[in-house]
Amino acid sequence: MKDIKVLGIDLAKNVFQLHGTDSRGKRVLSKRLTRSKLAEFIANLPPCLIGIEACSSAHHWARVFEKMGHTVKMMAPQFVKPYIRSNKNDRNDAQGIAEAVTRPDMKFVPNKKIEQQEILLLHRARSLVMKQRTAQANQMRGLLAEFGIIIPKGISHLNKFSEILDDHKDYLTPKSQAIFEQLNDQFKAYKTQLATFSKQIEMIASQDAMCKEIMKIEGVGPLSASAAIATIGDAKLFKNGREVSAWLGLVPKQHSSGDTIRLSGISKRGDRYVRTLLIHGARAVVQNCENKTDKRSLWIADKKIRCGNNKAAVALANKNARIIWAILAKGECYRKSCSANGFSNEK
Repeated sequence: MKDIKVLGIDLAKNVFQLHGTDSRGKRVLSKRLTRSKLAEFIANLPPCLIGIEACSSAHHWARVFEKMGHTVKMMAPQFVKPYIRSNKNDRNDAQGIAEAVTRPDMKFVPNKKIEQQEILLLHRARSLVMKQRTAQANQMRGLLAEFGIIIPKGISHLNKFSEILDDHKDYLTPKSQAIFEQLNDQFKAYKTQLATFSKQIEMIASQDAMCKEIMKIEGVGPLSASAAIATIGDAKLFKNGREVSAWLGLVPKQHSSGDTIRLSGISKRGDRYVRTLLIHGARAVVQNCENKTDKRSLWIADKKIRCGNNKAAVALANKNARIIWAILAKGECYRKSCSANGFSNEK
């Protein structure tokens, strides 16, 4: 046990596979443990480098192992896959993780604190409720159409659902009307829950100094600011703002060879939720840039004319991600004059 310098752990729900190597990379441990025995076994090991894949419960185990004095590094599963030999099984996965974590050019996933996960929990819960509300609204609209009742487009029209039922009683039977009222009650519950989560996120953003500074950026609101801070974590782990925008999938996908450079659409890698928030926020700015005369708006308007609304929105989201990195990594204030003409706060 004293010879273990690197330990690769293939995480799971109940059964965990461990692969330990010494300073020369030779295997000295290959063990399978249940969930109840994992923490006890790791606590009895001397401090070593532990590699795990970024998956469900990974941040929890990283915090547990770090409290025991170990150095924990997480990696994206797609970066570990090239190091897995032969067929896929738990033993080979753990061996691949142990080898990948020692690579000097490996990109690691920042470990999240419990406070960051609390904020992201709010965002995930809100996102799920929004999907459920939309699904409920679509079902109500579609079922009403089967009875010959058509509701205008827009989810706001469903706020008057009870009045719509009263106005079209002749189209419905007492039993069908009772079912529609139950569906409406469920829709109202989703609406109330969504408002509660949104209010909690706005309150968190209003009390955080860094969030308030980031919200000064056009196209970044409480949702985008709080989600970006919780997701990025320690911004100093990124070399520059471009690494953050690439990490969020906001840069072009590249397939180049020699002197031939081929760039396609954005890569869409990384956190889809944060990328979506930044792009949607940028769309609102792009749509309202024509009547403004500041340098940033002129740059956006020019990009919109030359490339179209979608590419202009992605370009602005890319820029906003870089500015967010500069504010988080360097502790700077947002300077609007420095974010125009394609430049941002980053150096």
